[in-house]
Amino acid sequence: MTERGFTRSAHRAVGAKIFGGLLAGLLAVVGFGGSAHAQGSGSATLDAVKARGQLVCGVSGDVAGFSLPDSKGVMQGIDAEVCRAVAAAVLGDPSKVKFVPLTTQNRFTALQSGEIDLLSRETTWTLGRQASLGFLFAPTYFYDGTGFLVKKSLGVSDVKQLDGATICVQPGTSTELAIADYFRANNLKFTPIEIENLQQIQQAFLSGRCDAYSTDSSALAGFRYTQGDKASDFVLLPTIISKEPLAPAVRKGDDKWFDIVQWVLFAMMTAEELGVSQSNVDTFATSTVPDVRRLLGADGDLGKALGLDNKWAYNVVKQVGNMGDVWNRAIAPLGVPRGINAPWTKGGLEYAPPMR
Repeated sequence: MTERGFTRSAHRAVGAKIFGGLLAGLLAVVGFGGSAHAQGSGSATLDAVKARGQLVCGVSGDVAGFSLPDSKGVMQGIDAEVCRAVAAAVLGDPSKVKFVPLTTQNRFTALQSGEIDLLSRETTWTLGRQASLGFLFAPTYFYDGTGFLVKKSLGVSDVKQLDGATICVQPGTSTELAIADYFRANNLKFTPIEIENLQQIQQAFLSGRCDAYSTDSSALAGFRYTQGDKASDFVLLPTIISKEPLAPAVRKGDDKWFDIVQWVLFAMMTAEELGVSQSNVDTFATSTVPDVRRLLGADGDLGKALGLDNKWAYNVVKQVGNMGDVWNRAIAPLGVPRGINAPWTKGGLEYAPPMR
């Protein structure tokens, strides 16, 4: 009995050791083991970006005000600035961004496959995209809506006058669905002219192939702006037929990376609310205001909580700016009023949770 009891105990001990070894190995593989966790940040995307020394960011690359190269080939626009802000927070340098131009058709695949770290491409936050495509959307940085651009010579001043019209629209967009819903709800008819390539669809509109061109109203304003002296030949109809909250997207499953992207935008909103801008941020170095001190990393460990340097938000504001700075550079020249995109303190929808 003693020998048998010893044998059973020994077997149990060996079994426990084997099981423990297998469990430890499994935890290390999936990133939950103590040593594996200590070596990484808790975010596979953040670790990849740091190791690469560059953020790979998906944009359109052809929409004025959002992402469009200037005469020197430098990507400009609010989408591009969001990418730079994340790079400033993570890498301390807004220039460490690789911009990947994407179409409305391949943007989601690029994010799902890991080709890009972040999608910042005037993309509407919807239930279907979040629940079905496996994305998480950071805060809305632009509250937009589906609009219509027509030639002044058409003599149209209201969307309902487009009954029976041909409308140029990009396939696979929320705009396509919004138009169909609106015209059906108002017992109107239209013929869609679907063209994926942005330049081709704009040329189709200019050549008269369609009566109206529809997409986000901000993009229409940007397109009209690019027409220079002929901009006055086009009318942006006042009716907005949908809600289009534009927000950056990341893949689900990397909560720490989502936290970073989310709070980079919140930091830019908070800075504007506090009056801290790219041009004056250094004058707040000795500020005694608690919210300002936490924002700029003088107090607390908010950066550490995100896996970043405590000066992460200072770098964002200093190197890229607050939301107002970005708006004034990217959107204001298009003639688009700030409106509901203003901070809540000025009657807008821009509102960030407390940074504490």
